[in-house]
Amino acid sequence: MARPMAPPTRKKPPRIPRQVWIGLLAVVLVLGSIGLVIFSFTVIALDKDIRTRFAGVRWTLPAQVYAAPLELYAGQRVDAGALRHELERLGYRSTENLDGPGTFAMGKSRADIFIRGFHFWDGPRPEARISVKLDADGVTDVLDLDSQQPRDIVRMDPMLIGSIYPQQGEDRVLVKLDEVPELLREGLLSVEDKGFYDHFGVSIRGVFRAMFVNLRAGHTVQGASTITQQLVRNFFLTMDRTWTRKINEMIMAVLLERHYSKQEILEAYVNEIYLGQDGNRAVHGFGLASYFYFNKPLGELRDHEIALLVGVVKGASFYNPRRNAERAKNRRDLVLHVFRDQGLISDAEMEAAIARPLGLAGNKKGGVERYPAFVDLVKRQLRGQYKDSDLTDEGLRIFTTLEPRAQEALERSIIQGLATVEKSRKMPEGTLESSGVVTSVDGGEVLAVVGGRESRYAGFNRALDSRRSIGSLVKPFVYLSALEQGDRYNLQSILEDEPISLRLPNKQVWSPGNYDRKLHGPQPLYMALAHSYNLPTVRLGLEIGEKSVVETLKQAGYSGDPALLPSLFLGAVDVAPIEVAQMYGTLAANGFQSPLSSIREVTTKEGEPLNRYPIRVKQTLPEGPVYLINWAMTQVMRLGTGRAAYSKIPDEVVLAGKSGTTDDLRDAWFAGFAGDRVGVIWVGRDDYKPMGLSGSTGALPIWSSLIKELNVRSLDLIPPPDVEEQLADTVTGLKADEGCQSRLLVPYLRGYAPAEWAPCARAATSQPLQWLRDIFE
Repeated sequence: MARPMAPPTRKKPPRIPRQVWIGLLAVVLVLGSIGLVIFSFTVIALDKDIRTRFAGVRWTLPAQVYAAPLELYAGQRVDAGALRHELERLGYRSTENLDGPGTFAMGKSRADIFIRGFHFWDGPRPEARISVKLDADGVTDVLDLDSQQPRDIVRMDPMLIGSIYPQQGEDRVLVKLDEVPELLREGLLSVEDKGFYDHFGVSIRGVFRAMFVNLRAGHTVQGASTITQQLVRNFFLTMDRTWTRKINEMIMAVLLERHYSKQEILEAYVNEIYLGQDGNRAVHGFGLASYFYFNKPLGELRDHEIALLVGVVKGASFYNPRRNAERAKNRRDLVLHVFRDQGLISDAEMEAAIARPLGLAGNKKGGVERYPAFVDLVKRQLRGQYKDSDLTDEGLRIFTTLEPRAQEALERSIIQGLATVEKSRKMPEGTLESSGVVTSVDGGEVLAVVGGRESRYAGFNRALDSRRSIGSLVKPFVYLSALEQGDRYNLQSILEDEPISLRLPNKQVWSPGNYDRKLHGPQPLYMALAHSYNLPTVRLGLEIGEKSVVETLKQAGYSGDPALLPSLFLGAVDVAPIEVAQMYGTLAANGFQSPLSSIREVTTKEGEPLNRYPIRVKQTLPEGPVYLINWAMTQVMRLGTGRAAYSKIPDEVVLAGKSGTTDDLRDAWFAGFAGDRVGVIWVGRDDYKPMGLSGSTGALPIWSSLIKELNVRSLDLIPPPDVEEQLADTVTGLKADEGCQSRLLVPYLRGYAPAEWAPCARAATSQPLQWLRDIFE
């Protein structure tokens, strides 16, 4: 019988020597120590970063740019409709009773207003309740509702129209925590971080809850970031979804809570969180978001508006209410339910808030405070006075001259005017471009600037940078140069309208013609200007010389250096609309020039004055000849190329102006003024192609609509001491009386009025032996 085989003997695994264990333990300890050291250095570095960057001035604050405030006083020309529009533009809310700052109650002849407090350049202006009485002509009385005493003048809070921030930069309006509505503070914590006051920067409970929910769902549906972590992510880190970033975020959140109080962290979060994009501008913080979405201060937001902003925190792009209105409303309503569940609002308040629309201010693309062409001018005028970092980092407050009513009128006139012209000429929509400037006659303040038909969006600023030939806009300065020589020329001087050919320095022959290609015979000087005849203008220019005309242009405010060629007399000189406004503004101010300015005051963010911009005036053109040319430009409006303006404007409003048209109808201009406003309009194509429009057909309709909307004051021509007025026969230009059927009261430089009577004058027939002359004639 076979002997059973013994089971194979199992070899025992070799015993790891004790020295190896000791070695491995040593390696682990060394690596652990190295890791601990690295971790410690990382924590120290992060801690230093937090204390360095979070302490003191925590944000770079762009300069805030404000429009000129509306001032209410007896005699102010603003009716009830215009006042309501001004208040709504400022974000004031219509109520039956004044229930807080930023509200108003409007009747047919009275407006009660609860004015917000505001810190102006000359000190703080407390909130106040006033009553404004109105009639068809404007404000008749202003009363303080609390004291029942009359007020001489009340200054409204100014509109925030923009900021000066770096390209692709952040913008914000800082608020203190006690300025944040309680519903926003408590509601934000209810939605984003219920345990904010209990955790140490990281919520362990929240982490495990999110892990459980996400594992059960199979993907990430819930986050666990506390408000502190969100602040760290926004303030210090990127949005990269990496473990390194997440670990750093948690460490820094703990460190942040170690150094700063919960109140400081919450205030920082309220000012830092990203809440939207406006072109190149990133909207940070609830203070700016309140203006960006609702055009009013944070303290005036209502339940449904607060809920929308809290809802946007979850994803400013995904819940963008301007692009995704339905999605944003659903999110807002969900937040309102949370508010109700946490006892922050009642059932009735929740239902009322849900029933309200989003109520956004502005349009689908951005907020209401978009005047990029004007803000561009402000930046340029500040250049050299402040460093770029001062304007983008220090929170300066810049009070400007922009008049919102004028700006809106200019924008509307251009947009509607271009559309009308394109339709009537059967041009494709968008063919034409336009720009415009409005200034005040007194002081040269820039009230409105439009750089293109897309006026609310930054781009090429044609009002400042497009230097185009001005055509016949130059003619008043040619005629002014002549009228300064009172012994040679007056408004009745006869100019020949005959063909002319000139050999230029390049040997070419220049043969200008009139716009209508006709000859009109001898013309009085003022009629040649009124009808913008080219041939009389060239002949006059040749008599006085190119240098004389250039000198007059420079005295009016032109800064260029044009070629001294005869084509100068017909406007072969390139000028930007803003400079045309300067030149015509000098005429409107009777020869007194005020350098155009868009800024009134600059203060620190605390309201301390830094710089004032007083009005500077100097006389650069002689008052008498300027009066004559201004009178001639009123004839342009009554008899000549500007007469179509009176189809929109009442006849009793006296205006002065001039059209401008360039070769091949490439550019259409109109520049003119009333007693208080100067307006300049350019119309053309960016590709310089002919468009078939003259100044009278392309620019004048826009200018006329603008002047009508501005409700301008009539031009009051008061002769200066060196001007005398005399009746003149329009046929001969000689002295006239009631015996002449065609007579006109014409101004002359004193001592240069015609002394000889016109044949039609009765005084002429009463002279000795006049009867004998009549027989022989």
